[in-house]
Amino acid sequence: MKGIAIGLSSHSKEILKRLKKTEFVEEIYTAGSSKDDGRENELIQIKKPKEILRKKWLELDLIIFIGSIGASIRIINSFLTSKDQDPGVIVIDKNCSKIVPLIGLHQSNTQNIAFQISNLFGAQIIETNNSYDQSFLNLDSFGNQWGWKRSGKIQNWSKLVIKQAKNEEIFCKQLSGNTLWKTSESGEIINQIKEKETEKPYSTFNVSIFENHETTWHPPVLWIGIGCERNTSKELIANSLNNFLDSENISRYSIAGFATIDIKKDEKGILEIAEENNFPIMFFSKEDLSKIIVPNPSSVVKKEIGTPSVAEASCLLAAGEESKLLKEKRIFKDKDFSATKSGAVTIAIAESKNQYYPRNGEIHIIGSGPGDISYLTNDSRKALARCTVWIGYKMYLDLIKPLKRRDQVLIESKLTEEKERCIKAIKLAEEGIKVALISSGESGFYGMAGLLLELLQKIKKEFRPYFEVHPGISSVQLAAALSGAPLMNDFCSISLSDKLTSWSLIEKRIEGALLGDFVIALFNPQSIERNWQLKSAIDLCLKSRQRNTPVLIARQVGRENQSKRFFTLNTIPFKEIDMLSIIIIGNSQTTLIDEIFLTPRGYLQN
Repeated sequence: MKGIAIGLSSHSKEILKRLKKTEFVEEIYTAGSSKDDGRENELIQIKKPKEILRKKWLELDLIIFIGSIGASIRIINSFLTSKDQDPGVIVIDKNCSKIVPLIGLHQSNTQNIAFQISNLFGAQIIETNNSYDQSFLNLDSFGNQWGWKRSGKIQNWSKLVIKQAKNEEIFCKQLSGNTLWKTSESGEIINQIKEKETEKPYSTFNVSIFENHETTWHPPVLWIGIGCERNTSKELIANSLNNFLDSENISRYSIAGFATIDIKKDEKGILEIAEENNFPIMFFSKEDLSKIIVPNPSSVVKKEIGTPSVAEASCLLAAGEESKLLKEKRIFKDKDFSATKSGAVTIAIAESKNQYYPRNGEIHIIGSGPGDISYLTNDSRKALARCTVWIGYKMYLDLIKPLKRRDQVLIESKLTEEKERCIKAIKLAEEGIKVALISSGESGFYGMAGLLLELLQKIKKEFRPYFEVHPGISSVQLAAALSGAPLMNDFCSISLSDKLTSWSLIEKRIEGALLGDFVIALFNPQSIERNWQLKSAIDLCLKSRQRNTPVLIARQVGRENQSKRFFTLNTIPFKEIDMLSIIIIGNSQTTLIDEIFLTPRGYLQN
């Protein structure tokens, strides 16, 4: 994305600097007079707004103004052409309290970007778009969220949106691609046409691999299998592929990637076309290709390279389980085009059950805080607004559900299904979808971040979807804040769950913490199945620390039934502690005076 931000007064500098740190803005400017035009002030260029737009309008995806709506409209008025060509425009007031998506709500994804900025800045979004006010699905843009690309004349899409605004019934005929969108609140109101139904109502859009020149979204589900003579020209491969697709009425937008044999890793023509179109290439060995049953094996190919099929076998392998050979191989030679396009190429097409577009997919691992939605950071709110699918344990999703838009989808799971959650998030991101993986508290403290990253490490870097970890407030931070400042000096946290860590190792860690006189926070202290570990840990502590060492037991922190109680090491009520509790054990310096739990840092001694 190429975006700029323009401040219409000198009071906008701090907002501009914050915007520059986001992924939406590359350059920042403030409006200035002719005498200081071009001068730089704290890395902010001072320019005349119209001069900036005259040079950059055609290349921009997004423009953000900080100032009045009226002034912004007067600046852009002479540059506007059509909504499918103009960049998106957002206006933010000088106090950064109101955000208005003005132009490009659909085509430029401005609406979603405005949501993200409003959550990041804690500002109110002012939205006048029909699809938002009436909870409609953005018919001409929602597919971008699902990794799809759109075809069809903009006029046809506009007619469809107008019919939707008039509350006319809208129909969809989906033949391929992910169907999760139908489960969103906005998606549920779209009427679905079954695959075998041939007659389509007038107000219909399609989700398909076929290029029918109507209102169609195209999911990336097609794998192009390619075999070629050595040094076949890029032009011959490209022309052959275009000819094949056109003759079968198949959209280029549905291509997921190329597939071929590994001896073609240095085949210049294939590599260049893939790079120009941002297509991934899957390479397979002759042994793997030989295992695939194809309709058109070649004895000649087997004799030359050791497998009876390259194009058909490789596209089927890349497409994965439950795939089908959509189009059998066709051979193209230089005589089919012109003498300047040398060589020969064989092409076949397989359709995968699943989309594949990892370059577009993202995984945002979000620490949702200890409970109440007020503890969710603005950075996490921004990430939630960005993501189409939220995955998490049902109880955690329920806590943040008020932030969900009607076009977003929740995938709920049970408490013990952490690995399944991570695998699902990765698969959806590989399909080109932006996914929020929700963890309570801080995702890097006994949360989902570690498991997700372990699984991502197993994926080759070039095929790995983008990921980002968004820190959250941990329950231990809130427990400490509710009680005073027990973590003011060195401290450590230890989980007493021995399901993934042996008890002998947990004991060594407790002993090390005691030796170093650390304040100790105990997570996962006790459950019905694990009913002896806490007593054993406290017995260890009593060997090194005074019996009257102050101890905090906090339960359900950040939630409706939140409680905190103070005890000493020798008075802990073991029967009242469960997995919703967190325990903080003071060190030799920790005090408890008038219910102020404090570990001094030593400031008063200096």
